[in-house]
Amino acid sequence: MPDHKKQTPDPQSILVIDDDETIRELLRAILEREGYRVLEASDGDKGIKQFRETPTDLVITDIIMPGKEGIETIRDLRREFPDVKIIAISGGGRIGPDAYLEMAKVLGALRTFSKPFDQKSLLKAVEEVIEMGA
Repeated sequence: MPDHKKQTPDPQSILVIDDDETIRELLRAILEREGYRVLEASDGDKGIKQFRETPTDLVITDIIMPGKEGIETIRDLRREFPDVKIIAISGGGRIGPDAYLEMAKVLGALRTFSKPFDQKSLLKAVEEVIEMGA
């Protein structure tokens, strides 16, 4: 049976960096359903390595992760790839998500979301950020 989903010749790609496998799977399902190609990494170091090997149109990164956490990841990605487009997500931590997400904005995240996030709002932000000029 033919697939009637709209397919672009070269789908836009998104790298999801999150230590929570459930969140990565959820984001993958949401994004792939919209036609994006999704790559995954379970921490900041792996995410940066993945981005070096296969640059994507957008990076969605968690903030609170073991190893290299999201703030460092955003800073390092921006330093090495100044035009990288980043959305930061956070469930909080000791001081709650707002302070972390504000720092993510300062370091260059174009949009931020607290977990749990609204899927429609996230998809709208993904579309807007990808369409932004480099």
